[in-house]
Amino acid sequence: MATLVFDIETTAQPVDNFDQTQQEYLFREADKLTDPVAKAAKREELTRFMSLWPFTSQVVCIAMLNAETGHGKSLFVAEDFEEDAGEAGPVEFVPCADETELLTAFWDAAKHFDSVVTFNGRGFDVPFIYLRSAVLNVPITKKNWLGYRYAVEPHCDLAEQFTFYSVGGQGGAARRFNLDFYCKSFGIESPKSAGVTGNDVATLMAEGKFREIAEYCLRDVRATVELFKIWKERLAGIK
Repeated sequence: MATLVFDIETTAQPVDNFDQTQQEYLFREADKLTDPVAKAAKREELTRFMSLWPFTSQVVCIAMLNAETGHGKSLFVAEDFEEDAGEAGPVEFVPCADETELLTAFWDAAKHFDSVVTFNGRGFDVPFIYLRSAVLNVPITKKNWLGYRYAVEPHCDLAEQFTFYSVGGQGGAARRFNLDFYCKSFGIESPKSAGVTGNDVATLMAEGKFREIAEYCLRDVRATVELFKIWKERLAGIK
């Protein structure tokens, strides 16, 4: 059974992409404030959140690996999308002209896999790419990744597994940590070890450092693969 492990990176769309009514809706919490400093701070906060919402954001990178073979691709949006993708190896770096091309390539690859593994994919990555694909009218080849929450087939979300489906909440023994924390706890090289985090994606996009985003996203996926192996060997089957 072929298992796909993937992760996405997103950035907010420019505010000018939205008409006046949409902008009023997005920033209405800020507009209720009378203090100019507080209003500006709230507006900045809401602008940051826009990168997390599929109707105000866009996918700029998807990295994916075959959990069994280690082969895969890192698809990324790049202005110069005909640039040399780099050296040959088990992972191909694929520049795409735009988000539509990126999502089309992802779903074309995904259809060849029986199951999928993510870290917080049920809460973020999967619904995000479903909705972005719908907005852009990109055919979705796998529509069963948000099925029964308490099953690990076809979708195993490690953020759910390491919290035993949020048993005990944030104050319990199985509270949720981020991927970086789990990696360090289990002796896995952290995807943040190279000094790049998800918070840097918008800046890297603005600077034209598209390949760096692709490499960071791939590090996330490689770490997720290693965490998946540990879960499968040591914790799978616990009920």
